[in-house]
Amino acid sequence: MNRRFILAVASLLIAGVALQLAPVAFGQAANANWTVLLNGTTLNGWNRVGDANWTLAEGAAQADKGVGFLVTPASYGDFDLRAEVWADADANSGIFIRCQNPREITAMNAYEVNIYDKRPDPAFRTGAIVDVARPLAQVDAANRWSVLEISARGAHLTVTFNGTRTVDASDTKHARGPIALQYGAGANGAGVIKFRKVEIRTY
Repeated sequence: MNRRFILAVASLLIAGVALQLAPVAFGQAANANWTVLLNGTTLNGWNRVGDANWTLAEGAAQADKGVGFLVTPASYGDFDLRAEVWADADANSGIFIRCQNPREITAMNAYEVNIYDKRPDPAFRTGAIVDVARPLAQVDAANRWSVLEISARGAHLTVTFNGTRTVDASDTKHARGPIALQYGAGANGAGVIKFRKVEIRTY
């Protein structure tokens, strides 16, 4: 074999290895096991509970009046969930998981992953699971898009907010149930919450 042929084969092998090791970008084929729950073009597939004024704008579901939830009709047990969220400084919101009663959702019959920078009792502010786990680090949701990731594997619950782990806890109260996106009255009775790119991977 001549030297040029050997170099060409070596280059192809190196390129193949590099492609195998390269990280896959968000949304590509390697994420085929993720299911889109909210794609920003329709609210079909979500049940409304309460009187929050959910609408679609610029690829996101948003609300700024009323109190209520968007609730999945399906129940989930073990899963990874990720969502992009945007909140006004005054907004009171959260993602509720393993809801035991999809028509009456509270922090007592579900796990409430909180999005509420100005919560009057700051012990369970943004990044916490209310009444279960206080945040390991202070994070703020106000006035920017953030990535919220939730993992529920049996009793093990984790929350990550913009890459910062805020919860790593164990709790056995709720094993399975729907997922709900919340809009509640904020610190001053107002505020906007937006959700987009809500996806789930089940186990």
